[in-house]
Amino acid sequence: MQKIYDIIIIGGGPIGIACSIEAKKRDLESLIIEKGVVVNSIYNFPTNMTFFSTSQLLEIGDVPFISHGDKPTRREALEYFRRVVQSWKLNINIYEEVLEVEKSKDELYLVKTSKASYFCKNIIVSTGFFDTPNMLNVPGENLSKVNHYYTEAHPYVNQKIIIVGAGNSAADVALETYLKGAEVTMVIREPNFKPTLKYWIKPNITNRIKEGSIKAYFDSILTEIREKEVDIETERGLITIENDFVLAMTGYRPNYSFLEKLGIKIKDDGHMTPSYNPNTLESNLKNVYLAGVILGGLQTGRWFIENAREHTDKIMANITNNT
Repeated sequence: MQKIYDIIIIGGGPIGIACSIEAKKRDLESLIIEKGVVVNSIYNFPTNMTFFSTSQLLEIGDVPFISHGDKPTRREALEYFRRVVQSWKLNINIYEEVLEVEKSKDELYLVKTSKASYFCKNIIVSTGFFDTPNMLNVPGENLSKVNHYYTEAHPYVNQKIIIVGAGNSAADVALETYLKGAEVTMVIREPNFKPTLKYWIKPNITNRIKEGSIKAYFDSILTEIREKEVDIETERGLITIENDFVLAMTGYRPNYSFLEKLGIKIKDDGHMTPSYNPNTLESNLKNVYLAGVILGGLQTGRWFIENAREHTDKIMANITNNT
């Protein structure tokens, strides 16, 4: 007979890992299925990124996180979460994508992936949002010169680049690429940067714009992208400028098509929040739970590693009570 897992966790990020640890503490057998690498979102963060949170706030599973500075780097975080998985001897399958989930007999779920099929009693969906960027939906967005992810500044040295966005990521990328020698132009839909812009970034980016080192078009929209130029609808009308690369730092969203394919309902609340019980985090599907940042829907700044760790306790308490 095929093995039946107590829990299958879809998503191998920090909260998915934390759920697996809490399951192990309760002698529940879990399997994490991750379509990329362990903590895939962190792996795809900018190469030289430093976290805003301290290493202590990122700790899970009672494993100490020691970093060289007050704020850990991406590289340190990758090493830490790898060590957490190894320390707890977690059962995790990487490079395996969940394709569909079916309700099987005896209240079990059949989880079909790109590599195999598994039976389980409970499912935790902790897929994050970093894999699904907010698209510009303009002609030319499919060109190879357009990127929705940023790794490092080196590819953009001496290049004319457009950065779309008004948040921390856009400002960070604009400053880093400018300092490495790129000719930077920002296109910002709003009249100002977002109010959530970090306090130490705001004066730096504002001063660079005032002195003309970085060009910025506020209340403006990128309307078309071509191989060597772009069109921008500005307050003063349509302009065309030369361009080598477009970096769309427009944020990300949960993978709604996947959630809906599973049968999870999405609320019509203006934030496209998935349906779940706030006390147990069980979705509208029996024994299917949601954890991590996807609980916020389009409010992607609502949940972080440090405040989403509480999700594991709620879910495990309910699963344990139902076992």
